[in-house]
Amino acid sequence: MDVLRFTSRRPGQAKSIPQSGLYGFGLRRPVLFAGFVLCALLSQVALAVVPGGTISVRCDPQVQTAPYTGRVYLFFSEPRGAQTGEEPRHGPSWFDPQPFLSRDVTNWQPGEAVTFSLSDPAVRRFPAELTPEMLQGRQLQAVVRFNPHVPEIGTGPGNGYSAVAALKDSGPVELVVNSLVPEQAFPENQWTKLLRIRSDKLSRFHDRDVYLQGAVTLPASYYKEPQRRYPVIIEVPGFGGDHLHRVRSEPVKESNSHGVEFIRVMLDPKCGLGHHVFANSANNGPYGDALVEEFLPALNSQFRTTGTPEGRFLTGHSSGGWSSLWLQVNYPEQFAGTWSTAPDPVDFRDFQQIDLYRSGENMFTDPKGGRRPLARMRGEPIVFYDTFSQMEDVLGDGGQLRSFEAVFSRRGADGQPVQLWDRLTGKIDPAVAESWQPYDIRLQLEKNWPALGPKLQGKLHVYMGTEDTFYLEGATRLLKESLARMGSDAHVELIPGRNHMNLFADGLHGRIENEMAAKFQSPADHNLQNLK
Repeated sequence: MDVLRFTSRRPGQAKSIPQSGLYGFGLRRPVLFAGFVLCALLSQVALAVVPGGTISVRCDPQVQTAPYTGRVYLFFSEPRGAQTGEEPRHGPSWFDPQPFLSRDVTNWQPGEAVTFSLSDPAVRRFPAELTPEMLQGRQLQAVVRFNPHVPEIGTGPGNGYSAVAALKDSGPVELVVNSLVPEQAFPENQWTKLLRIRSDKLSRFHDRDVYLQGAVTLPASYYKEPQRRYPVIIEVPGFGGDHLHRVRSEPVKESNSHGVEFIRVMLDPKCGLGHHVFANSANNGPYGDALVEEFLPALNSQFRTTGTPEGRFLTGHSSGGWSSLWLQVNYPEQFAGTWSTAPDPVDFRDFQQIDLYRSGENMFTDPKGGRRPLARMRGEPIVFYDTFSQMEDVLGDGGQLRSFEAVFSRRGADGQPVQLWDRLTGKIDPAVAESWQPYDIRLQLEKNWPALGPKLQGKLHVYMGTEDTFYLEGATRLLKESLARMGSDAHVELIPGRNHMNLFADGLHGRIENEMAAKFQSPADHNLQNLK
């Protein structure tokens, strides 16, 4: 989980299709590689949403030349977005989602019309009770999800979209998909460099080119002391974040009391199914192994790192917090320690208040029949599992809950992650829940503690607010208790009154960096003077 999912949006994503050119996404569908050139396509999607009126979506001839299989969307928003520049395709917000519709098309032929209506069971709608009257007075925008390898829809590079239009009370409305979301160029400068490598492991798994990338920020003395080598802080952003969220045009002004300077690396954890959390999985592929065995050697060869585990530190927030803890536990000798903040569920007995191992558990309702909340603000529930799950079902791949399934579930016969819960009733499948155990960090620590304990000594640091926005504190508390019973020296701190968004309000960033610097200078680990 992460606030980035519903607040951030990359700039410069509105761009008309050029007269020529290709987008190298390596997509599975040949149409996408051959598309974006002049062609003779005229496809319409008609949707009756208001009494006596229709909405048609027409693909510009430059968008696509061959049959398309995928998902088509109509996003709606209130007119106030026009004043702020907020387009309907930038949604939906987690905390205030606006209506939208989607439909899957298979082998959609050029010139073939596909009709949508609110009474058609093939049309997915959000909210489920959406009526024509609820859409009146709104603005709308069409999106075609051409690129299945990014989690974003309306802002995903390579996806097509129309201009924003006003929904009329009567009469037809036509939307022309004539723009593509451009790939954002990495804004490299003197102090922040792009490290991007093709992963052989992931490319073999997916049978296409797959890359790992990160933003590398250099310390202030990097150019002045060309013989010096530096320790590294590797950060994994939360859900919705990537390497572009930490690009600096100047070096970090180190504030730690030990005078240690770090190379900082912000990783890109995105994939088509969401946030891969750098875990090896049946659906996303071997991202953990690819990071350790391919990305880290490239980092060491291209930048002046220490090149040793003693000079390599992990951190991350939310889904990134889970990622950093997972990497430390699964590759204990590759890193000097993790400082994980507000991690996603680290104990599946409290998966955001749900005990996945308890018989009869339901994703949507608690044992008393009450509606399960997924997020809160100022102590009051504001997002609920049932509506959030339904929203993700209409969106398709890439959502937060579906991202969990993509990592933790086995791959089904249909090639998709096996579903943990019934999308209509919320009933949890106990067999699927049991199959998630290899990703239960607390459980894996308990099972393997005799071997892991000595390797993790002094390396585990976890911070969580007692009033986490997404109810994540329960799992962290269970992890703390388990580690204490095993005699671990792990530091697991629950900070009173803090939530997911304000966890760092009392200088936690500074504390973490000081602890990393102290760890690096410890005689038992490394001597900074040897690096000069």
